[in-house]
Amino acid sequence: MPRRSNGRLPVSEGSIALATAPRGAGGDDLRRRAAIAAIGSALPPRKVANAEIAARLGVDDGWIASRTGVRERRVAGDESLVDLAAAAGTTALERAGVAAGEVDLVLVATCTSDRLLPNAAPLVAARLGAAAAGTIDVGSACTGFLSALDLGAAAIESGRASAVLVIGAELMSRLTDYDDRRTAGLFGDGAGAAILTATAPGAIGPLRLRADAAGSEHVTAAHDERKLRMDGRATFRAAVARLSEATLEVCADAGLELDDIDLFVYHQANSRILGAVGERLALPSERVVDSLALYANTSAASIPIALDQALGDGRLADGSTVLVAAFGAGFTWGAGIVEWGGAQ
Repeated sequence: MPRRSNGRLPVSEGSIALATAPRGAGGDDLRRRAAIAAIGSALPPRKVANAEIAARLGVDDGWIASRTGVRERRVAGDESLVDLAAAAGTTALERAGVAAGEVDLVLVATCTSDRLLPNAAPLVAARLGAAAAGTIDVGSACTGFLSALDLGAAAIESGRASAVLVIGAELMSRLTDYDDRRTAGLFGDGAGAAILTATAPGAIGPLRLRADAAGSEHVTAAHDERKLRMDGRATFRAAVARLSEATLEVCADAGLELDDIDLFVYHQANSRILGAVGERLALPSERVVDSLALYANTSAASIPIALDQALGDGRLADGSTVLVAAFGAGFTWGAGIVEWGGAQ
């Protein structure tokens, strides 16, 4: 059962007024709420253990695990990004009992589309049969799913949409240089999806997004090389600082303390980053999801994949208060509060 500490009201009775009131307004609730009705994920069947990558780098397989927390990752073969995104979307729609034709907007967060044009979102919508939906690709690197979640919730709250499919999908193997020790063992492929509606139980609460281009050269991928390059130390320091700040800011927005959060679902960047954020904020490790051992860093797909894993292993329960947060290239980052209202 979710905890309720410090005598505070449950989120459904207290904080959701903040989540649904217009930004900066203190009056009556003028917007519909948005909630996650269901989630789903899709992963390539091929598993690549550390030993395969370590042999190429000339290191022991334990070397990768000790630095990243990753023990294996999924790597696509013949699967396209659209294949995985559509599969994750299909699962979310089926779990929610929402027909594809009822979807008003499909948002696909990715930095590894199958082609420069057309974008992924219209192809995913067509694959799903969402013929009435508008489509947008969201480019915000590892913060992409969180950014798309904010856009999707806003569309529902404003009344412009009643059902929005938010997908994070990446084939990071396309950008990984398997001869680069800094990144070769870090990334994996996968997709995760959330269907948002105005009628599901629960609610998407306050959400903050931020960016600072001063760190833009620390994580890059150029058109000519098509490989991801990263300054690991600089990125680590910035990620820990920004994720910690965003966590505290969005809790304050919602009128919550850290003890009121049942589960922290951060972007699965690196287990060391998760550990450092947890230590800085004094978070119990059992309340911080870490799925890196099995799936590695799947960029924009990591949060919905981690949510689906937490749901599957029973860590998410009806009424749970969940904090989601991400940090990515740009630098971009953000955090949000989700009341889990029985989503499948």
